[in-house]
Amino acid sequence: MNGNARLEMRFQVNGNDFIQAGEASSKIKRTLQQIGIDSRVIRRVVISSYEAEMNITIHAYRGEILFTIWPNLIQIVAQDEGPGISDLEAAMQEGYSTAPENVRQMGFGAGMGLPNMKKNTDEMQIETEEGRGTRITMKIYL
Repeated sequence: MNGNARLEMRFQVNGNDFIQAGEASSKIKRTLQQIGIDSRVIRRVVISSYEAEMNITIHAYRGEILFTIWPNLIQIVAQDEGPGISDLEAAMQEGYSTAPENVRQMGFGAGMGLPNMKKNTDEMQIETEEGRGTRITMKIYL
């Protein structure tokens, strides 16, 4: 556990595993409810973590989500091994998607992932390298 962190949880996410997709977000939600975090904050955290989890599932080979509660903020770090984001500016636009057709037919890949993450966090930083992967750090202040 890092420094003054009150709680840290780590979740492995496998690419193309739509059976387990959403499990990390569900566990995060239950944990936040159990410790009494405000429901509006929970909603923002769950949307952000779910979108990150689905992006790993849809686009990467594998990845992990590191969820940390600090005294004054909640941090979500989603890091993956995958193709990276070739056009980050386009990917930040609502509706832009590089999800394959079979994923879209399942109801995912509408191009709202990164925009929803940005909308529901106070800070978001994206580091991406084509052919290596992506790391997204999101912060929601308490």
